[in-house]
Amino acid sequence: MKKLVTWSLLFSSVVLLGACGSKSDTSSSDTSDSSKLIAWAWDPTYNVKALEEADKVYEPDTTNLKVVASSQDDIVQKLNTALSASNKDGLPSIILIEDYKAQGFLKSYPDAFEDLSDIVDKDKFADYKFASVSKDDKIYGIPFDSGVTGMFYRTDLLEEAGYSDADLQNITWDDYMKIGKDVKEKTGKAMLSLDPSDLGLVRVIMQSAGTWYTDEDGKVDIASNKALKEGLEIYTNLIKEGIAESVSGWDAGVEAVNTGAVASATIGSWYSSSIMQAEDQSGKWKIAPTPRLADISESVNASNSGGSSWYVLKGIGDTDKAKEFLKETFASSTDLMQTLTKEIGLISTLKESINTDIYQEPVAFYGDQKVYADLSEWMTKVPSVNYGTDTYAIEAIVAEYAQRAINGEDLDSLLKEAQTQVEASVDQ
Repeated sequence: MKKLVTWSLLFSSVVLLGACGSKSDTSSSDTSDSSKLIAWAWDPTYNVKALEEADKVYEPDTTNLKVVASSQDDIVQKLNTALSASNKDGLPSIILIEDYKAQGFLKSYPDAFEDLSDIVDKDKFADYKFASVSKDDKIYGIPFDSGVTGMFYRTDLLEEAGYSDADLQNITWDDYMKIGKDVKEKTGKAMLSLDPSDLGLVRVIMQSAGTWYTDEDGKVDIASNKALKEGLEIYTNLIKEGIAESVSGWDAGVEAVNTGAVASATIGSWYSSSIMQAEDQSGKWKIAPTPRLADISESVNASNSGGSSWYVLKGIGDTDKAKEFLKETFASSTDLMQTLTKEIGLISTLKESINTDIYQEPVAFYGDQKVYADLSEWMTKVPSVNYGTDTYAIEAIVAEYAQRAINGEDLDSLLKEAQTQVEASVDQ
């Protein structure tokens, strides 16, 4: 087992508040009611809401589900602590796990999760999700939300800089850099915001080329990783050349978008709700495909950022009922997916969702673009990569070297150093 597994599983995520109840019995801590299915999830306005709506589909006339809402950090820590001690007391039957963390749990605790292969039809879901939810040819997770990325952009600012919607379609990152320079020169606005300590954009660039910090076998792949090098070059140049506005933290990035300080954001579909907070900008935004790397033939105009899946813990509560619940809801119900698109803006990884009415509806905020259909189409093109067990732990190390690259040090030398440091921290 890798040395960094436990540390990686405990690495920080976005902290979200506990939920208030609706039809489903939503609690902040109580898991003692054995008569109900117990589920753990974070974010009351998104994942918890999804569980509540699923409960209405599964047993519309009764309250079957008790949802325990907490921050993702708390859920990860409690699950890791319990499983490492072989003590399942107080754990739920159903649990949501972020895709970047899933392999760490599946490899560290191989006997803790129910095999869900019999209730998941792989052909019905986005292919790329199965690298994270599967192990040894068995499927352990029900794919849920897609983190499919898009290039959100302000049509008015791009037009002022001389660009039409057609100019933003299927571009390369070289094109994006040129456009960003023109936007800055002609409008005074930055093209995007970046937190120098957050390598989320680098992850997006890597996955567009089908690569990650580790290779398919889980071996550290940093010094010779062409997509990572190009991603870091783009990332550092965006900051050094003033194309990006440097911000500190999530809230500052959202503020830059909502106040009109930046003209675009290449990020996961889930970011749409943050952009749409600026109601005065309705009709001024559209979404184009994610830029690709020009020099890597495998790179495509599609990628992913984040996403999560549903799991059943073995031997806790009524596992058969937990599987049945997931089978009838998240594993198959397009009606549920349509409801969740309407209620929480979900881009479902269930492919059939694109055929529902709401996916074909124009969205006024995005200039009547059919954004749900477009994002769902791009989702089918996202390359599949093995996130491995240590994404966040490795990234914490790489981020230090990225900062040194921003300060002017040679990137090739830095990547060699990073390779050595990560290898020293990870058993391969």
